Amino acid sequence: MTSYRGLPLLHLPIKLHAAILALIMTAANLALAAPLDAPGNVSFLALGDSIAFGSITQDGYAYVNARNFVAYPDYVGDDLRLDTTNAACPGETSSSFLSSIAFDPGCRAYKQLFPLHVAYASTQFDFAMDFLATHKQAKLVTVALGANDLILLQTVCAGNIACIQAGLPAALATIGSNLNFILNSLRATGFRGVLMVVNYYSLDYSDPLLTGFTVLLNQTLATAAAANGAVVADVFKAFQRAASTSFAAGATCKTGLLNGNPQNQSLCDDHPSQSGHQLMSETIEATYRAALAGS
Repeated sequence: MTSYRGLPLLHLPIKLHAAILALIMTAANLALAAPLDAPGNVSFLALGDSIAFGSITQDGYAYVNARNFVAYPDYVGDDLRLDTTNAACPGETSSSFLSSIAFDPGCRAYKQLFPLHVAYASTQFDFAMDFLATHKQAKLVTVALGANDLILLQTVCAGNIACIQAGLPAALATIGSNLNFILNSLRATGFRGVLMVVNYYSLDYSDPLLTGFTVLLNQTLATAAAANGAVVADVFKAFQRAASTSFAAGATCKTGLLNGNPQNQSLCDDHPSQSGHQLMSETIEATYRAALAGS
């Protein structure tokens, strides 16, 4: 006998009986018809530093509300219809991502003063592991780490080029080792979606030294990605194409893809503008679709 919440349907008036059956069938049909990428069905976890967070330098009271910082994870989640969790932390290095005692250029200090997009007292790594353990439907994880490791080296060297060049091999080795561990660990949770490393753009493609450092960093990221079954979203090339116009002449600042400097609008912040985040999201989405097509 058919029942609804313990009440036999045969004992109900015919019209009410039919109405309840219609509601039940409609709900069942909607559940079956819901696409696999419908909101609520799948998750996207974004990990990384201030670029993934959406930072803007010297943004005053905006820091008290993380919603003021819209970044590529927001665009990716909307476009791919994924539920987005952005755990990125400004100032995060590949080492501080893993360890609460590793030195970093600002993540822990930022968390003490201002909210992140999601709250956690642990390391970003621990948050990611817990997230993937409880979100078996996750379809995409992006990892954007490494730039702050080089910024830390630059700080330690007080900008001295010879010092930076001498310390670069060790810094890149640390980034590579950390990223290998991170990517391998994320997979070990049972995550079977697309694991993606987001590489870095050059702040000035017309500067061979600066761009050379970025290329070496990206090569390190690509090596770790390849060793762990991850794909690379090539943001470097996307920004390079945008900076190849006669007007920009390689200067990323002149593409409009970076935030303007509050003190001098002819200069730029290191972080992407909204058009920069949109270009990054387009690159990530194309890489995600290509990974699905090739799987």
